Amino acid sequence: MNAQDMVWVGIDVGSISCKVAVLDRSGACLASVYRRTQGRVIEAVKDGVNAVGGVLRSHPVAGCGTTGSARQLVGALVGADVVKNEITAHAYGARHLRPDAQTLLEIGGEDSKIILMRDGLPVDFAMNTVCAAGTGAFLDQLAGRLGIAVEDLGALALQSSHEVAIAGRCTVFAESDIIFKQQAGHRMEDIVAGACRSLARNYLNDVGKGKDIAPPVLLLGGVAANAGIERAFADALGLPIEVPREHNIVGAMGAALLAKSVSRSPSSMRTVESILASDFTTRAFVCDHCSNHCEIVQFVEDGVTVGTVGGRCERWARTATAVAP
Repeated sequence: MNAQDMVWVGIDVGSISCKVAVLDRSGACLASVYRRTQGRVIEAVKDGVNAVGGVLRSHPVAGCGTTGSARQLVGALVGADVVKNEITAHAYGARHLRPDAQTLLEIGGEDSKIILMRDGLPVDFAMNTVCAAGTGAFLDQLAGRLGIAVEDLGALALQSSHEVAIAGRCTVFAESDIIFKQQAGHRMEDIVAGACRSLARNYLNDVGKGKDIAPPVLLLGGVAANAGIERAFADALGLPIEVPREHNIVGAMGAALLAKSVSRSPSSMRTVESILASDFTTRAFVCDHCSNHCEIVQFVEDGVTVGTVGGRCERWARTATAVAP
């Protein structure tokens, strides 16, 4: 194998899903996987790495990057070269797919964000607050309430000819409104279309409030697969909405590209077999060394701490130390 065979790996793990992307030297995606974590982050990452294991075993890995809310944990698990936040990773990934993109609307399972790009660089961003009404969790609850698969919501919404108004500022109020609309006899497709418009409206009023939303506009994240959401944003903004084919792995692609920009070779990423065989756990506690009372999470492998997050000082900086039984 020569330098031309090198690949870069990106892993994006959030509250709901795990995404893994493997890119070649040109930035083309050779393999990718999108899996729900189901609350088991370590297992989901191992499963994702194993799913692209064929490519990783046949190509030398030149770099690995992690992103998402679990980026520190995942970085310690796989031996990442780069650990970056979601804003930076999505900006890198989106710029690779659409260099002239100016607005990124990214909606995940329990968080959502908007990123404004100018001349290929992120210049402003915002994320949702504690409410999940503008996220995929809202659609999951809707699908559960209606007894249909969440993947079928988009096609159903497009069948609507008279969408109904759904309260969207809060998921609890929205569910109550959906129940009322069902009892009033409204058709399911009209309720779903109204819910999609509600999500888009809530997103724009919360995350997108005061932002200069300019085209080209990319819709990213797992929710972007919902055609009803795409139409709702297009109608609300009066702008064309683009959904890249790789919409659900843009963050992972960005993490891989960030690792590529560091230009380290060989990578510190562990082998597929080493990751799958690792006995990796976490240990949480409150540090009482000072009045901050930091909530510390240690990443432990075979009784040794390989990473730590949560500390506000250097006391719990990342070092390889034995964990007391």
